[in-house]
Amino acid sequence: MKLKETQIERYSRQIILDGIGGTGQKKLLAAKVAIVGAGGLGSSCAYYLAAAGVGKIIVADSDKVELNNLQRQIIHSQNVVGVQKAVSAKRTMETLNNDVEVTALPVRVAAKNVLGIVRSVDAVADCSDNFPTKYLLNDACVIARRPLVHSGILGFAGQIITINPGVSACYRCIFPTPPPAGAIPSCREAGVLGAAAGLFGALQAAEIIKIILGIGRTLDGRILVGDVLGAEFREIFVKKNPSCPVCGRRPSIKRPFDISRPVCRA
Repeated sequence: MKLKETQIERYSRQIILDGIGGTGQKKLLAAKVAIVGAGGLGSSCAYYLAAAGVGKIIVADSDKVELNNLQRQIIHSQNVVGVQKAVSAKRTMETLNNDVEVTALPVRVAAKNVLGIVRSVDAVADCSDNFPTKYLLNDACVIARRPLVHSGILGFAGQIITINPGVSACYRCIFPTPPPAGAIPSCREAGVLGAAAGLFGALQAAEIIKIILGIGRTLDGRILVGDVLGAEFREIFVKKNPSCPVCGRRPSIKRPFDISRPVCRA
C-alpha cells in the first residue's frame, strides 16, 4: 500500500511524529475500529479517529438525535434532529475524510450481535451511556481478545481505562457487578459538561491510535480519573482479579449476556 500525495499532505502533521511516519499512517488506514455510542464521548472519539485516517469505523447506536444532545454531541447538528445517531455520525465522518469507510449500525448492541461486531475489528471504544452495555462490551472483548477502551462521564468528571484482555484488569475485575438501578444518577438527572465529554472522548481516540500503532504507554491497569471543574487528574492503579468471573482463572462467564438497562443519556 502506497500513500497518495493527497494523503501525505492530509496527514503530514501526524506522519512527522516519532513513532508514526508513513508506516504508521498505513497501519491506521488499514485498521478497523468499533465505536459503541455516538453521544458525547462517541462524538469526540469518532471525529478524531476519522480525522486521523482510521480506515474502517463501525458506529453503533440505536438512538435518534435530539435537540438536548447538541450541547455535547458535536458530531451531530440541529439539521439532523430526528435522524439515527449512527447515520448522522457516518455522514459527518465521511464528509470530514473520504479516506474513511464508516458503517452505521442503528441498532442496540446486545448479546445477539456484540461478538460479531467485536470480532470484526482491531479495537473497541466503549462510548456507551449505560452500565449494562459497558459490562456487555467488557465481556465480549475479553472473550474475543480485543482491546477495549472504556470511558464514562457524569457532571464535570470522567474516567478512562484501557483493557488488554489476558494482560490487564478488565472492567469486572474492578467492578464485579453493575450498581443497583437508581444508585448512581443519570446524566439526565445530574447533567454533564460538553467539554468533559469531548475531553474523555478525545483521550479514547488517542488510546485507540496508540493501540493500533503499538506506541506509547496505554492505560492498561490504570484508571485515569479527571474533574475538569477543579482541573484535577489522578491515576488509580488496578490489578487483574484471579477470581474475576470473565477473565479469571476459572471464568464462569463464557458468553455475553444481556442484563437490565437503566439509561444515562451521555
